[in-house]
Amino acid sequence: MKLLNLKYDSLLPDEIPTYPGNLIFTTDDESPKFASQAILNEEILKEDPTVIQGIIIEKLDSGLNQSELLIGIDPGQRIGLSVSYLGKEIERGLYTSPEDLASHIAKILGGLRADRKLVRIGNGNMQVAKQITYLLNLRFCSHFELEFVDERKTTKKIKNYNKRGERDMLSAKYIAQREGYRHIILPLSQTG
Repeated sequence: MKLLNLKYDSLLPDEIPTYPGNLIFTTDDESPKFASQAILNEEILKEDPTVIQGIIIEKLDSGLNQSELLIGIDPGQRIGLSVSYLGKEIERGLYTSPEDLASHIAKILGGLRADRKLVRIGNGNMQVAKQITYLLNLRFCSHFELEFVDERKTTKKIKNYNKRGERDMLSAKYIAQREGYRHIILPLSQTG
């Protein structure tokens, strides 16, 4: 929980029924049969931190948000990443390797349930963009939507020019919010 920067209260099992919080994190053995709050079990800790944040948001979601996982990628030497789930940004990161990025995104796509999974990649460096697309298709064995987005004017001028990677991560966020040329990616098992 500290890794995710979340505030929490430590409780004894008999204090759970009267706890006024929104979410309870516990073990299978100490989990109450009935509780008015959402319950997460410790097995969630095996997941990627971004997936954990997404599952927590899913548990706390009112049901009014669109069931969508939206991933924005700004390809280049430094690859910016923005991940939004149920309308909330759950990760903003920076990668130098398309392989590491594709592996991370495959974990996110596989770990979170959404009616729509959409990956938007900027068209500023199509060589890296196509490499990421190819690697994602190899590592994630289910369909997702892919859009190549015109990334012009997504790079904001930041006061401190030397903030390493901040522009790339913000660009990825803006790319995620734009629409582009749509491609439906089917797993290789369906396409041969």
